[in-house]
Amino acid sequence: MKKVLAVAAMALLSISMLTGCQKTEKETFTVGFDAEFPPYGYMDESGEYVGFDLSLAEEVCNRRGWELVKQPVDWDAKDMELSSGTIDCIWNGFTMNGREDKYTFTVPYVDNSQVFVVAADSGISTFEDLAGKAVAVQADSSALAALTDEEDNEENLALTATFGSLTQFADYNTAFMDLEAGAVDAVAMDVGVADYQLSSRDGKFVKLDKLLATEQYAVGFLLGNDELKNQVEETLLEMAEDGTFAKIAEEWGLSDSVCLGK
Repeated sequence: MKKVLAVAAMALLSISMLTGCQKTEKETFTVGFDAEFPPYGYMDESGEYVGFDLSLAEEVCNRRGWELVKQPVDWDAKDMELSSGTIDCIWNGFTMNGREDKYTFTVPYVDNSQVFVVAADSGISTFEDLAGKAVAVQADSSALAALTDEEDNEENLALTATFGSLTQFADYNTAFMDLEAGAVDAVAMDVGVADYQLSSRDGKFVKLDKLLATEQYAVGFLLGNDELKNQVEETLLEMAEDGTFAKIAEEWGLSDSVCLGK
């Protein structure tokens, strides 16, 4: 009987130790992002995934004791990745406006606009100059929505109707290659991404002055996942309060775009 009791006690001790290890194991936080959307998320020259949003996610994970998993996704497959549980959130310049009933969002952290980018020597300087031109846009993007959504969007729909064509690309790097080659005449895109692209292309391209649309970025979670959203939002607000958010924005040249903490 003593041997039986001793074996049972050892078994209970082992289970207790195993449970303790499981409780202290770091949780993972998987961020879904477009790997070709600089400066918010992209692959750098060393093959590492970097960007403003990924830096924010890294800081959130450090503060909450989570392990960050950076999961690049096809942008038009992001909903499937989120609903299947492959990713915990969509965090990569994700527009909340018009999507509030489809996702659970944090508070917005970036004020963004949609603009047109053209070749500097194209002679295109106004929206009227886009008539008959070939325009490119990323599939399932905010710029595409701004050009094609039918609800309360008469002005932009009228503009789109003047284009010679509207072509959807999987990513903006490919769109810029076609713009540089003359295969398209303009690219509609987020202003933050446009500024990044223009800064690295030696004055070959310019933005049109007039904005196509304005919007805000937030972190998107599966609809109803308030618990995880609240945890991330709480940490973002802490980062804004202690100045860390502003410091990260400055490092990525986005101080003029962010709205959290202002």
